[in-house]
Amino acid sequence: MRKNEYSDYRSVIADSWNRCIAWGLDHDHEPAPLMPESARLEEINRQYIELLSVTEAEVLPYYRNVLSNSRCLILLADQHATVLNSWGDERITETRLKPWFQTGANWQEQNCGTNAIGTSIAVGAPVQIQRNEHFLKTNRSIIGSAAPIFDAHRQIAGVLSVFSDAYLPQAHTLGMVRLLSQSVENRLINRQFGPDHFQITLNTTADNFDSPWSGILMCDDSGRVIASNQRADQLLGINTVEARLDELFTGHRNHILGHSETENLQLTTRSKVRLSARIKRPTRLGNNAAQAEPSPLPDEVRQADAFLGIDNLEYGDSAVKRCATQSLKVLQRGVPVLITGETGVGKEVLVKALHRASHRKDQPLVAVNCAAIPPELVESELFGYEAGAFTGARAQGSLGFLRKAHKGILFLDEIGEMPLSAQSRLLRVLQERVVTPVGSTDSVPVDILLVTATNRPLTSRIDNGHFRADLYYRINGLCVELPALRNRADRLPLIQTLYSQHRDPGQSEYLSPKVLSALENHPWPGNIRQLVNVLRVAIAIADGEDVQVWHLPEDFLAEFEARAGEESETAVLEPGFADVEVEAEDTLARTLKVYRKCTGNVSQAARELAISRNTLYKRLRELGVR
Repeated sequence: MRKNEYSDYRSVIADSWNRCIAWGLDHDHEPAPLMPESARLEEINRQYIELLSVTEAEVLPYYRNVLSNSRCLILLADQHATVLNSWGDERITETRLKPWFQTGANWQEQNCGTNAIGTSIAVGAPVQIQRNEHFLKTNRSIIGSAAPIFDAHRQIAGVLSVFSDAYLPQAHTLGMVRLLSQSVENRLINRQFGPDHFQITLNTTADNFDSPWSGILMCDDSGRVIASNQRADQLLGINTVEARLDELFTGHRNHILGHSETENLQLTTRSKVRLSARIKRPTRLGNNAAQAEPSPLPDEVRQADAFLGIDNLEYGDSAVKRCATQSLKVLQRGVPVLITGETGVGKEVLVKALHRASHRKDQPLVAVNCAAIPPELVESELFGYEAGAFTGARAQGSLGFLRKAHKGILFLDEIGEMPLSAQSRLLRVLQERVVTPVGSTDSVPVDILLVTATNRPLTSRIDNGHFRADLYYRINGLCVELPALRNRADRLPLIQTLYSQHRDPGQSEYLSPKVLSALENHPWPGNIRQLVNVLRVAIAIADGEDVQVWHLPEDFLAEFEARAGEESETAVLEPGFADVEVEAEDTLARTLKVYRKCTGNVSQAARELAISRNTLYKRLRELGVR
C-alpha cells in the first residue's frame, strides 16, 4: 500500500471511530439485532426486487463457483445498511453473531460501530475493516470488505460486502468486492437504459471491454449522456451525467454514434486521454434511432493497421528512424527495450510496428496499461492465479498476461505505475524466465520479449522509493526516446500523410497552405495523438468540403493563439490586420538572432524556434541570408 493510500485508509478508520464516540458508543457495547416482522420482510423484497434479481441472477453465479474453496459470506444490504440477502458459508462467525447476517439485520454505524457495511455507506466508498479496526469488541472476530452500488443518479442503491474469519489475501478480497459491486451497477444501468439508448463502453485498451471495470455511457440520439457508471466518471475525470459527447470527446458525436458496432473505436477526451470504445445501439424495436442505418464510415481500424510498418513511422526524421531500427535489432536478440517520450508521441504505435516486423509477428502481442489495473489486482492479472487462490477468484483460475504473451511480445505501458509488490515478482520472472501464479507453488516457463514504456523519468521514481532500481536496470536494455511532434523534422509530410489516411472521399488530396501553416507551427502539447484528433474533427466539421482554418477545433486555435511572440498567427488566421508587418518584423528579427547564435546550424536553429527547416529557409531567404 502506498504511503498516501495508507494515510487515507487510516483516516477512514479514525474518522469512523470518532463518529462512534460522538454517538455515545463504547467498545464493550453489544447491540441487539432488531429483526423485522414478516410483513416488513415482504415489503423489503418488493422494494428491492430489481436489485436482488440482478445481484443473484446475473452476478453471483460468477462468484458462487469459488465459495466452496473459501470460507466467506456475501451480504447485499440496502442504502440504509439493512441486509437484503446473503450467500455463502455461515460458519465463518460465532453463533452469537449469526442474526446479524440474516435478512433484516441493520449494520448502521450508529448501532454497530465501525464495520464494513455501515462505514462504506458513511464514506460512500469501498472499505475494508480488519478485526481490531471494528469499534465494538463483539465484531472483532470477523474481517469485512464492502463497496457501495450507485444508481444512475449517483445515489447509493445498496452495498455488497464479503465477511471472512480466515486470513485470506485481503487486498484481493477488497478488489473483488469492488469489481462485484461495479458489475451490479453496470447491469442495473443496462437493464434500465439499454433498450432505448446508445451504449458506449470505454476502457484503456480494447482487450478489456468485458471487464466490470469498463466505463459505461448511456446516450440519447442527440449525444446527451442519460446515465453512466462510476468508472466512466473516473476515466473522463468529470461527472458525465447530462454531459454531451461533443463536450467529452474531440470526435464529433455523429461519428461516434454512427460507428460500426463490430469495430472498436478510438476516442480522445478533451483532457487528451486516449480511450478505446465500443458502440451498442438501442434494441427496442419502436426506437427510431435503432432502426436508422448509420452513415457509412471509413474502416479506421484496418486503415490504421495498414500504416503500422517500420517504414511508415517516419517521413524523414532521423531520430524516429534510429529509434525504430535500433529497437528492432536489439529486440530480435532478446534484449528488452524501454521507450520513453511525452504522452501521445506514438509509443504504442512503435511497439505494434516492432511486433509486425519481428520474427514473432505470428505470435501474440499482449499490451498492458499498468496504470489501468486496480493496484490490488495487478499481481493476479499479470501473473495469473490458481483456482480458489483467493476470495473472488474464478473457479478455473486465470492464465495472466505474462503467460498469454508466451512465445510473443509483452508490452507494459506506464511501467512506472506498477506497485512495488508486482515489481518484485516481475523481476523474478525476467531473471528466471518462469511465472509462479498467485496461490501456486509450481513455476511455469515463459518465453517473452519485453517492451516497456513510460512518459516520465523512472529515475525520479527510483529516488522517491516508488520503483526498484534493480528492475529498472533489468528492463533498460536499450532505452530510446521518441521525439515530441514539435521537434520532428518530418512534421509537414507526417501531417499530410495522416490527413490522407482520414480524409473523406471527395475532399482535396492535399491541405491548403494556410491550414498546413497553422498545423505545422502549432506547439502540439498532445503530440501525434492530438494531431490525429484535430485532423479528424476538422474533417468531420468540413463534412465533405475542403478543410479550412475555421474547421479546426476551438481549443486548437486557442493553443495556437497562445504562442504570442513566436509566430504571426494573425497573418495565418486573419490576414489584413494593421500590425501584421510589425509582428512579421519581430519574427524575422528573432529568427536572425537565433540563427546567428546557432552559428548557422539550420537544424539546431529550427528546433530552438520550434519551426520546420523549410519554414526557417523561407525566413532566411526573406532576410537575404541564404
